[in-house]
Amino acid sequence: MAKLKNGKLRRKDGVWDPLKSSSADKQQAEGLPKTPQSASPSYRLAYADTDFLCREELRPIRLQLELMKPEMILTERGIKSTVVLFGGARIPEPGGEAWAARNETQRKNLEAASVYYDEARKFAKLCAIASEKYDHREYVVMTGGGPGVMEAGNRGASEAGAPSIGLNILLPHEQAPNPHVTPELSFNFHYFAIRKMHFLMRAKAVVVFPGGFGTMDELFETLTLIQTKRMAPIPLILFGEAFWRSIINFEALADFGTIAPDDMELLHFCETAEDAWKVVADFYEL
Repeated sequence: MAKLKNGKLRRKDGVWDPLKSSSADKQQAEGLPKTPQSASPSYRLAYADTDFLCREELRPIRLQLELMKPEMILTERGIKSTVVLFGGARIPEPGGEAWAARNETQRKNLEAASVYYDEARKFAKLCAIASEKYDHREYVVMTGGGPGVMEAGNRGASEAGAPSIGLNILLPHEQAPNPHVTPELSFNFHYFAIRKMHFLMRAKAVVVFPGGFGTMDELFETLTLIQTKRMAPIPLILFGEAFWRSIINFEALADFGTIAPDDMELLHFCETAEDAWKVVADFYEL
């Protein structure tokens, strides 16, 4: 293959490209002698200047970058569909400490909720078994990448030998990546809106465990998109019917008229991983 000083003339996708690469220029610029001129922020290459990229005027560019980076990596990995697990970051594994509890009532509730950690872990394993048949390109487990139910989902996939995705976001607490996310599929976000787009762009099913404001936000966003036909119907599964009915009176919304009675058919309530996977398997006739 023909070469110039700056290396190969074909990109990874096979396209002929005789122009010098941006990465090569970035590396060259970093090795320039330090003078008052070269050390000035104005001299930095624009695409390598993080201070410049963080300016308020460049917010549209940052939004675009957060949309593009995970999309490009997932596409390069060949991932075609996902199963998304939402749920509380504060739910401990069985026998674990309820680290987020602020009083005795919360401690008892969170420790009792550890059953959902187990079910999320089991459900993720079932997803991984199905995913293996598609060379781990379909039904890939995706979580928010943090602790609690998210950790359980990534852990279950990892224990079954499958890759899994984590979409982290910078928060004051709770959101360091859990150790079970596949490192090459561990992403970090600044913008909630773009993160939520990635949750649903490949979703074949959304499974929601008990959680707090973030979980509610993700649940109602998914419900709204399906209800308004902004996305195709997919299995939307709520784990723990007693929890959800005690927190949200769905029937009251229907009785009042602010949702249609048949909107309730968008929801599936399950208690076990096996029941939840059956909903997905039946929907797609697996």
